[in-house]
Amino acid sequence: MLNDTIINAERELYLTLLELAQQQPIAYEWLKQLPTWLNAIKDKANYAHAPAYQASVARLPTLTVNNVDLNSDTLTIDASLNESEHKQAMALLKQLMPWRKGPFQIGGQIGSQSDSEAADSILIDTEWHSDWKWQRVAPHLGELKGRRVLDVGGGSGYHGWRMAGAGADTVIIVDPSCLFYHQFMAIRHFVGTADAHTHGHTKDRGRYRTHYIPVPLEALPEHSQLFDTVFSMGVLYHRQSPFEHLQQLRGQLVKGGELVLETLVIEGDANTVLVPHDRYAQMNNVYFLPSVAALIGWLEKAGFSDVRCVDVAVTSTEEQRKTEWMTYHSLADFLDPNDSTKTVEGYPAPMRATLIAKK
Repeated sequence: MLNDTIINAERELYLTLLELAQQQPIAYEWLKQLPTWLNAIKDKANYAHAPAYQASVARLPTLTVNNVDLNSDTLTIDASLNESEHKQAMALLKQLMPWRKGPFQIGGQIGSQSDSEAADSILIDTEWHSDWKWQRVAPHLGELKGRRVLDVGGGSGYHGWRMAGAGADTVIIVDPSCLFYHQFMAIRHFVGTADAHTHGHTKDRGRYRTHYIPVPLEALPEHSQLFDTVFSMGVLYHRQSPFEHLQQLRGQLVKGGELVLETLVIEGDANTVLVPHDRYAQMNNVYFLPSVAALIGWLEKAGFSDVRCVDVAVTSTEEQRKTEWMTYHSLADFLDPNDSTKTVEGYPAPMRATLIAKK
């Protein structure tokens, strides 16, 4: 028996935007484009694997979920799986590989990792320990409770769920990946109504708070000014025009809103920017790696104020690595085998900074 997870999630997104548009008419521009956006991501002509991904989500078993804690480092859905459900869910989730951002656990009690419970649960051990990044970022955030949040380039949605767990009223994740969209829907299937709020709605059914629109930032209507907080983590260095990206982020923020920007950086002064000649850590779509000082200057030039760097961390091979759920090359394969402080191309190894700024 097939489930209606994707249909329900897309309906909830439509209703959330419709409700928002009654207060903020610019949201009608989003609503006008929403059918095109949602149809395009499921079109086999655009994405050959789309029908298979949809089928994997639709065939996931419906479990009795006892609790979901969106604040746990391993986003855990407390549910019991029998042997058949475990086998079915495991096979279908593996059809949505590679899983890059997480981790997620389906089954087992929240906060408990005993061997007996682990045997009954499915741990999606993703390439990235995205919880480590959240631990670095979260202490420096402004209040998320009751806020509207945009997560740009949100991947499978792990950080978006954590934003909801921190109390955000509405979280909209945007990312153009067909695979990541369906990974989000797979987790949505098990989370169900655990992220719903009930204010303004019937007691037994509130609006979902966490949504996913499968488009890049530049597809959104400009200057929407709909969000109190905008996250852009791991996106800026993939942009050929970083200033355009910063201006697009700014256009989505309300006046006084907060930008959380995390990106690759290098050591240096306010004039230091690395432009990789060909590839960087085997990625061919890396364009600009500024120093922290240069990045602060960029943000100020783009119209942000109160810019501060709250964290700088060198990415370790424990934070980003191959797993059973992501079996391709990972960070260890992208570093110089004789000098882990350098990439295979001879550039400085990946180092990431998190900056927070106000509009």
